[in-house]
Amino acid sequence: MHLLGQVTIDVLPDDAMLEIFDCYMDQAREVDEVEAWHTLVHVCRRWRSIVFGSPNRLNLQLICRIRTPVKEMLSIWPALPIVIRDNLDLTSREDNIIAALAHSDRISELELCVAGSSQWEKVFAAMQKPFPVLTDLVLRSAKDTEPVLPDTFLGGTAQRLRFLRLNRISFPGLPKLLLSSATHIVYLQLWNVPRSGYISPEVMATCLSALTSLKELRLTFESPRSLPDRGIIRHFTPTTPATRAVLPALIRFRYRGMSEYLEDLAARIDAPMLHSLKITLLNQLIFDTSNISEFISRTPKFKVLDEARVAFDDWEVSVTFPRTVERLHLGILCRQSDWQLSSLAQVCGSSLPLVSSLGHLYIYNSKYLRLGWQDDDVENAQWLELLRPFTAVKNLHLCKEFAPRVAAVMEELVGESVTEVLPALRNIFVEGYQPSVPLEEGIRRFIAARHLSSEPIKVSHWDREQDKW
Repeated sequence: MHLLGQVTIDVLPDDAMLEIFDCYMDQAREVDEVEAWHTLVHVCRRWRSIVFGSPNRLNLQLICRIRTPVKEMLSIWPALPIVIRDNLDLTSREDNIIAALAHSDRISELELCVAGSSQWEKVFAAMQKPFPVLTDLVLRSAKDTEPVLPDTFLGGTAQRLRFLRLNRISFPGLPKLLLSSATHIVYLQLWNVPRSGYISPEVMATCLSALTSLKELRLTFESPRSLPDRGIIRHFTPTTPATRAVLPALIRFRYRGMSEYLEDLAARIDAPMLHSLKITLLNQLIFDTSNISEFISRTPKFKVLDEARVAFDDWEVSVTFPRTVERLHLGILCRQSDWQLSSLAQVCGSSLPLVSSLGHLYIYNSKYLRLGWQDDDVENAQWLELLRPFTAVKNLHLCKEFAPRVAAVMEELVGESVTEVLPALRNIFVEGYQPSVPLEEGIRRFIAARHLSSEPIKVSHWDREQDKW
């Protein structure tokens, strides 16, 4: 950032100069240059005095990385808050990081990605005491290691912690920490939870009830193996609690894992302010997501729905409601085409009754569908089961990839059954459709049959590129 000439700016009073410095630091932080204040303090003695006279106003921090000469740096600068941020691979030396961790009373932010188990042991050993000013904590483990945080981590207390992210790390003592001292957390992110880090839905709900400032929750499991024995889960019926925990500030919730876990958790919580929900379920044969559906129905922001977008790609099938008050997304991770249809039909048919109020339905291939959608094993009945719950849809949008497939399904709807699926349909929009080109035979016959039994259906071109996603 370019500053005014020193001669010009030095005629200003200290308060005015501090305002300028504050703006300068705000812009620097936007591009992650948190140590931009170094430039200011090297200009002259007056500037140095103004900057160091308002360390909190300017949010002055010292950044420590694996190559930072920590002891030398700490001996030069005032006792400012310390931020530790770096990646430790197997060839990295952790000496400087450990030296910085010795000053636990000054560390405000800590973000580390560590590869080796021996490195983790040294880091954990240095963090068995309180970190009284720590506000942001991010710990990430390499894929082939699953470290376990000891119960004595952070000395068992974290009263100023606001942001917590653990990635592929177990922390059995987390519930105790959340309930005893870390009750002011605003962002809680538990990514790729390993089996050793499993926290039951009942305990999780109890912990969340204590976090009255929580705005964002991210909970993802590494794989089905992250949960207890599948034989137990398969026959598990969630017990609905007498009272549910209310999360008054939660606005964003992200989940990835088995449906059984979320089913039990959803039965135990309410989030009246939630306006962004993304659920990604791991593949399984049978989906029972009735509690998830009830949780969505209890959430005020999701009661008014306008449209649904069904998307297929190489790894996932999903239904998204982008034109609600905010955004609701439900995806299922699976690759086989018939499984994608079957899984989504289960979820939409029995567990998302809210789809019955939608007026617009889009069916398309996402930008991630590169291998081609194979429908050799897909039966028309599977498509019918997917379409059947959308009883209020008036406008159906089909991409050119799926128009022939849906047309083949529509061709089977004749006679009395012609209004059993999409009974309110009035318009079909097909990507690439031209009036001069004959319609797909199935769509043509379906339209003719519906014309005899109800209002006529109009076919138009869908300009997918111009559509607002």
